[in-house]
Amino acid sequence: MTLRHILVQADNSAPCGARVRTARAIAERFDATAVGLPCMTTALMQYPYSLVALGDTLSVLQDVDREAADRARRTFEEAAAGAACMAWEHLVGQGPWGFIRRAFYADLLVLGQPDPDEPLDGRLPADFLSNVLMESGRPAIVLPYVAGPLPDVGRTVLVAWKPTAEAARALAAAWPWLARARSVHVVSYGDGAAQALGCVRALMAAHGVSATVHDGGDDESNAGERLLSLAADVDAGLLVMGCYGHSRAREWMFGGVTRTLLASTTVPLLMAS
Repeated sequence: MTLRHILVQADNSAPCGARVRTARAIAERFDATAVGLPCMTTALMQYPYSLVALGDTLSVLQDVDREAADRARRTFEEAAAGAACMAWEHLVGQGPWGFIRRAFYADLLVLGQPDPDEPLDGRLPADFLSNVLMESGRPAIVLPYVAGPLPDVGRTVLVAWKPTAEAARALAAAWPWLARARSVHVVSYGDGAAQALGCVRALMAAHGVSATVHDGGDDESNAGERLLSLAADVDAGLLVMGCYGHSRAREWMFGGVTRTLLASTTVPLLMAS
């Protein structure tokens, strides 16, 4: 897989500037273009009962949305720092769901981990991230909201492996990163972990990637916490894993490990469903 077109979640959240700078670094590394797209809850979604009022309510709400999009664009352009690989795009009136439709035409998405303490004007619907990950069909890097500089994304890569379609798709999306990484680690948990690690290590070797394997043993309990602990131990700048979930009543419900990592990670995640 060759990365040529990256779509970036641009909004008014505190971590947006760091997200754009990370996307710029990725675009420059892979000679790609990173496109920022405003992705925010519309004023009407935030204040649905305002339409009950008379007068220019709708016009006022549209002005609020335009102002929010303008602020997101200013944040994006400041973080992009005039780099030729960065571009801005605006889908008028689409709200956050327009991002999913636009994501079909990207090689990689750069998203933000939800921050439960984010003010309302920077917050997205609770199911936004799950819908993007599960319905776009595109690999995504989810960046943590924690303050401070992010690690060199992809310098050291940790792959969470299990013989499933989701993990295989994540590995396929990770080849450009693995080829450029200084060090690669692979871990597997559960019955047959040793055999699975041997097979995936052989596949990586066939691609010219040397990997250190970590046999997590037969016990899969607390796998999410153990993955994060191992990521810290090896100083991983990217954690690659499949995104596991199922649809219930038209809502996506994440599996336990996926849910743990999306809620608690301090390491960028490369995920595919």
